[in-house]
Amino acid sequence: MRIKNILLAVMAFSPLLASAQKAKPSAPAAVTLARPKLVVGIVVDQMRWDYLYRYNDRYTAGGFKRLLGEGFTCENTHIDYLPTETGPGHSCIYTGSVPAVHGIAANNFYDQATGRMLYCAGDTSVQGVGTTSDAGMMSPRNLLATTITDELRMATNFRSKVIGIALKDRGSILPAGHNPTGSYWFDDVTGNFITSTYYTKSLPEWVNKFNALKLPDSYLSKSWTTLYPIDTYKQSTADNTPYEGAYRGETAPVFPHDLPAIRKQGQGYAVIRSSPSGNTLTLDMARAALDAEQLGKGTQTDFLAVSLSSTDYIGHQFGPNSIEAEDIYLRLDRDLATFLSYLDSKVGKGNYTVFLSADHGANHNTTYLKENKMPTGLFDGAGATTQLNAILKKQFGLDRAVLGIDNYQVNFNNVAIAKADADMEKIKAASIAFLSKLPGVIYAVDMSRANQSSVPADLRERIVNGYSPARSGAIQLVLNAGWYAGRGRTGTSHGVSSPYDTHIPLVFMGWGIQHGSLNRDTHMTDISATLAALLHIQMPSGCIGKVIPEALSRK
Repeated sequence: MRIKNILLAVMAFSPLLASAQKAKPSAPAAVTLARPKLVVGIVVDQMRWDYLYRYNDRYTAGGFKRLLGEGFTCENTHIDYLPTETGPGHSCIYTGSVPAVHGIAANNFYDQATGRMLYCAGDTSVQGVGTTSDAGMMSPRNLLATTITDELRMATNFRSKVIGIALKDRGSILPAGHNPTGSYWFDDVTGNFITSTYYTKSLPEWVNKFNALKLPDSYLSKSWTTLYPIDTYKQSTADNTPYEGAYRGETAPVFPHDLPAIRKQGQGYAVIRSSPSGNTLTLDMARAALDAEQLGKGTQTDFLAVSLSSTDYIGHQFGPNSIEAEDIYLRLDRDLATFLSYLDSKVGKGNYTVFLSADHGANHNTTYLKENKMPTGLFDGAGATTQLNAILKKQFGLDRAVLGIDNYQVNFNNVAIAKADADMEKIKAASIAFLSKLPGVIYAVDMSRANQSSVPADLRERIVNGYSPARSGAIQLVLNAGWYAGRGRTGTSHGVSSPYDTHIPLVFMGWGIQHGSLNRDTHMTDISATLAALLHIQMPSGCIGKVIPEALSRK
């Protein structure tokens, strides 16, 4: 009887045992890491945020309007540091950091230990490849942090390809990072795209073939005329104004601009930089790289970093209210539409992610502002340097105590001051007392004590972020709104903390990006952080930015 009961109990328990065995947890399902096939970064040099909308009524459906219509725009993106220039701007976008960390304090900066002027991408230890000119002596060695492109390369064990392309060397080199597949920039002497021995010993065959097309000769064989009838440019001032600078050899800065004749005046291939064809040529080169390197065709995400430089050259020469400025953006819009369509056909719509931003903006021309009763003025840094040196000579017996007032910063002759055993604190105090009284100067701030200065908090933070002790001046000058440094009465400049210099466009579009817009504060440093989140890779080593989650798809 007992045995029978045991058998009955076993029989009753067997289904439960079988059920329990079936319920054992299974191995987790494989999760596929999703990434776009290609990321394309487009930096438009000197593009103010308002240019997204200023000429909107004549933009095409496939250019800026497509980016806004399909992508996600951050409408209140600002630069986090001073000065606002090309080198620091490209470095910030791609490192997510600021000059205090990444070390690119300006386009040109003093080595404070030696007093030697350095160029942000200059490197005398390398030689040009594709040229014998000094234009090839460039590398990213002055950049002290990794870029998002570096992090992508390392995250894929260097299987991802990274290519940087721009007319300006710094616009290609700094975004491409420390170990890219290639970085190429324009050489005014040969009219070719070149690189340096930092990257390779010889140009790839595809670059040689592109250079052999001699596209600059073709583009410079025609005059620059307006895209539309000139009397329809209602967003611009008259064609001939005191605000604009003429090309060498021109009697007036008016259309049509005879580029073949201007080229013969001694500018050579360099004239393409200050014409709309410079942007077209850059995007031609970008398409050649896309095809030859098979970007977006491999098993890993690739990255194409493009900087469009001609908008900056045009802005500096003609100013933001010129017909030339309006025309180059209308033409750039068409070039972007062609380029995006090419990406659709080669990589596949929805398979790539693109972002568009700028390295800095620009002020209105001072003469234009004065004529329209707006506050403005020019600060003469060279004149102020001469006056300050005379004062410091009288007080401290020092010859050339100030090397120069550059990038709105006072750079002292630290070698001479140390040799004379002079009191630096007293020298700075005397300098600040003098500089604070100059026309146009609101603040002269001791950068080593910026946190203790009586300036608005946001401005104080930008000064701190921009201060690299080894590469920045000791005193930061802050000018009245509407002022900038220079002696020229034509064109424009940038470098200050006002919105016209710091407020930049930021639009993401494509794979992993939502459609929409955002008006809360975002920052230039946030771009790389957001790309890192999109790609599921580590942020760059010096990144201080934050992810913009609203831009990322929630799928």
